[in-house]
Amino acid sequence: MTDTLLQAHIKHLIKTAGPMPVWRYMELCLTHPEHGYYVARDPLGRDGDFITSPEVSQMFGELLGLWAASIWKAIGSPQLVRLVELGPGRGTMMSDALRALRVLPPLFQSIQVHLVEINPVLREKQRAALGHLDNVSWHDSIDEVPGGTTILFANEYFDVLPIHQAVRKEQGWHERVIEIDDAGELVFGVAAEPIPRFEALLPSWVRAAPIGAVFEWRPDSEIMKIATRVREEGGAALIIDYGHLRSDAGDTFQAIAQHAYADPLKHPGQADLTAHVDFQSLARAAESIGARVHGPVTQGEFLKRLGIETRALALMAKASPEVSEDIATALQRLTGGGRGGMGSMFKVIGVSEADLNEIAGLTDVARSEASA
Repeated sequence: MTDTLLQAHIKHLIKTAGPMPVWRYMELCLTHPEHGYYVARDPLGRDGDFITSPEVSQMFGELLGLWAASIWKAIGSPQLVRLVELGPGRGTMMSDALRALRVLPPLFQSIQVHLVEINPVLREKQRAALGHLDNVSWHDSIDEVPGGTTILFANEYFDVLPIHQAVRKEQGWHERVIEIDDAGELVFGVAAEPIPRFEALLPSWVRAAPIGAVFEWRPDSEIMKIATRVREEGGAALIIDYGHLRSDAGDTFQAIAQHAYADPLKHPGQADLTAHVDFQSLARAAESIGARVHGPVTQGEFLKRLGIETRALALMAKASPEVSEDIATALQRLTGGGRGGMGSMFKVIGVSEADLNEIAGLTDVARSEASA
C-alpha cells in the first residue's frame, strides 16, 4: 500500500534525524498544518470516529451551564466573566450551556464567550451553532484569550495533548520512540541511552514496575496556564476526561477510527490518537503554583450531584415514549459504568482561585478519598 503524504513525511524525518519520540509522532499526526487529524475534519458523531458527552445529550451541556452559574455566584457575580472552552467540538456543549444560563439575565449579559479551536471545519460548525451571538470570539490557543475573571471548560481536551512514554529496561528508563523496521513499516522502539535521573522523579510504586513497563507523562504547560489564569484573574476551570486517579505505569496510547480501536502506527493522520489523563499529575501541578484543586470524582458522580437524574425525569415527563427511552439511554451512558458507559471511565476535576473553598459537584474531601 502506498504511504499517505503524512506517513511519507514522518518516515523521511526518521530517516533523516533518527527515531522519533512518541510525543512528536502524536503531535504530527494530530496537528500537522496540512495533514493533521484535527486540522481539517469533523471527527465527531455517528458518521465520524467518536462521540463525546455533549453529543450524547443536551443534559450534559445544560448542567455545565448551571455549574458555571454557581461559580459566578460564588465569586461575587462579577460584571464581566470570560466563559472559555478548550476544544469545543461543534459548539454543542457551549450552546446547551448558554441556553441554560439565559435563566439568569445578569449572568448571561456579563458573559464573553471565548472558544479555543484550531480546526477550521469545526470553527465553521461552531459559528453555525453560536454565530447568532455577538459575544463570541475564537482563538488558536488559551494564550490569546484576554485576561479577566474566567470560567473554563476542558472536555476531552487533555487526552489528545501529546504524551511522552518511557520504557523500563535493565539500565533504567528509556524514551519510547517510533522507528522504521526492515520491511519499511513504522514500529515502536526505545532510545539507546536511558533518560538521566528519570527514576528519581517517579512515584515509588512506579519505580518498582517490572522490566518492560511503560510510563506516560505530559508536560505541565497547559494545566499551568489554566491554573495560573484562575489563580491570578479569579474564577475556576472544569476538566473532564478519561483517565486514572493516580499516577501509575501503563501503556494507554491508542488510536480510534470509526468508533473502533486501530493501530496507532498505521495511517497516521487518519485516526484520533489519545492517551489517558493522569489526574494526580494535573492536581499536583495546579497546587504547586497556588491554585485550589477540587476532586477528582467520576463523571457519573459529578453529574448526579448536579442533578442530572432530576433533569432527565423532567425531560421525560414532556416527551413521547420513544424520546423518553432515548433520554434514559443517554442518562445511563453519561453516568453508568460497563461497556459503553462514560460515568466511571471519565473523571472530573476543578481548579480554582485559592479562596474558592467549595465547587458544585466537587469537594476537597472527595479528592482526598480518591487519592488515598
